[in-house]
This record gives sequence, structure tokens and C-alpha cells, in this order.
Amino acid sequence: MTTPATSTVPVTTEAPVRTAHRRRYLMCKPEHFTVSYTINPWMEPANPTNTAKAVAQWQELYDLYQKLGHEVELIEPLPGFPDMVYTANGGFVIGGRAYVPRFRFEQRGGEAPAFADWFRSHGFDTVEPREVNEGEGDFLLVGDVILAGTGFRSTGDSHREVGEVFGREVVSLNLVDPRFYHLDTAIAVLDPVEGVAQGGPEHATIAYLPHAFDEPSRRILHERFPDAILASEADGEVFGMNAASDGYNVIISPRATGFAQQLRERGYNPIGVDLSELLLGGGGIKCCTLELRGA
Repeated sequence: MTTPATSTVPVTTEAPVRTAHRRRYLMCKPEHFTVSYTINPWMEPANPTNTAKAVAQWQELYDLYQKLGHEVELIEPLPGFPDMVYTANGGFVIGGRAYVPRFRFEQRGGEAPAFADWFRSHGFDTVEPREVNEGEGDFLLVGDVILAGTGFRSTGDSHREVGEVFGREVVSLNLVDPRFYHLDTAIAVLDPVEGVAQGGPEHATIAYLPHAFDEPSRRILHERFPDAILASEADGEVFGMNAASDGYNVIISPRATGFAQQLRERGYNPIGVDLSELLLGGGGIKCCTLELRGA
């Protein structure tokens, strides 16, 4: 009897095909950037800052967005408010409605009226808050659901309020590491188009830093996003999760090398932009980027 020859056929797993979607962003040039007070663990007034370097790094991000075909609006920077460059904290926008912030710390309180005025003058249905919230820093839209962070800045009552303002399901997540004091420092939304089905053809809707959350929040994230990218602590420490994605291109810290490889394996195109000077104020790429979702 002749034994049939056997052969091993290599199995290849192709990454999903990702699609870039044109986005509209609000940014603020860091003309007055410095670190003169401490409201997060990254800020140390004794360490010198370089405003010109901050502007140059910010400009690289601004230019990249335009090169990728995105629309970028600008809000005028105000003297005395160096954190205004972190426009993600300036509101949360869905369907042409803008829910404006109420900052926890008085050092940033004067930013809120400026953002509210900008939204009104640009035709947004502008909603003033009753509760402490810091905009898209703590509110992230994933599909049709709002992920909402608490623990350091936005309060739990703001989670109820944001749900009422937009008529959406809100999932509360508790942050426990003070270095990751806003939700957008611990979660990156990789498929930013509203309505993308969780568990659909684009499996990895988010990436997140597990140790930034308490155990109940980790369970929620695992149950809702079983295919999410789990980032390493090393990538989290360089603000790798503070990223902006158009569904294909993901703008990240160039030092988040492990995260970049994870993105490539999932079919995304990571692009590194160095905002190391702005990290001295506790902000990164997503912090400098507020998404303006139209009607």
C-alpha cells in the first residue's frame, strides 16, 4: 500500500481593508503655550517649555490633517489660557449639536465661554452644561454609543446629562491612574464613523490601556469590544492612546512603536507625529483635536 503524500498549505490571515473618511476638526494654535500651574501629573512648572517648538510640532499635525483631506477649523487662542490648545476639552459634538464644557479647575474656566461663542457663531446648536465635564476629553463616540470617563475630571452626573443632550446610550468607565486623567488618554477610537457596527467587518473599533481602568470598567470594555487592541503600558506612557483616526490613518505618538505594529496588523496605517512639547502640559494628538460631527 502506498501512503499518500501529505503537504502543508500555509494559512494566511489578511487584515481587514480599512477606509479613510473625511473628518472635520477644531484646533487651536498654541501661541500662548506654557506650563505655569499643575492640574495633572504631567505638568511641572519648574521644567522649561518652548512655545516656538510647541507651535512647530502642532503645525505638523495641522498640516498632516489637511494633507489627508480633512477640514480643520481654528479657534483664536486667548492670552492667559495656555491649555486652550487642547481643543478636545472644548466640547462634544454630534449631529451639529455642541455640548460645551464646564471645567473642573478654575485655571481653564475661561476657555468655556470662548468655545461656546465659537460654536454659536458657526451655526451649532449650543448646549450649556449644568454638570462638570471636559468635552471630548471624557466623551468618546463609538458607533452609536457614548463612552464616558470619570474619576478625575468629568463627574458621573455629566454622564446622565450628555445622554439626555444627545439621546444616546452612555457607558460609564472609571479611570484610576492619575496619569490618564481623561478618557481620550486611555482609549483610542479607531473607526470614528457613527453607526459602525460593533463586531462587524471592522472588528477593532477601539484600542485601550487596560490598567488605566478599574476592574468593573475592564469587564465592560472586554464584553463590548472583545476584538479591541489592548495597548501596553509602555505605549500608554508615551500617550499612544491619545490618537486620532479617520478609519484608516491613525495619527499616534512616534514613540508608541508597539501600538503602531498592532495597528498595522489590523489593517490601519499608523502615522507618527511628535507632540512631545505639548505632552509637558499633559496633552497629545487627540487632545489637540476636537471632532466636529455635522448634522
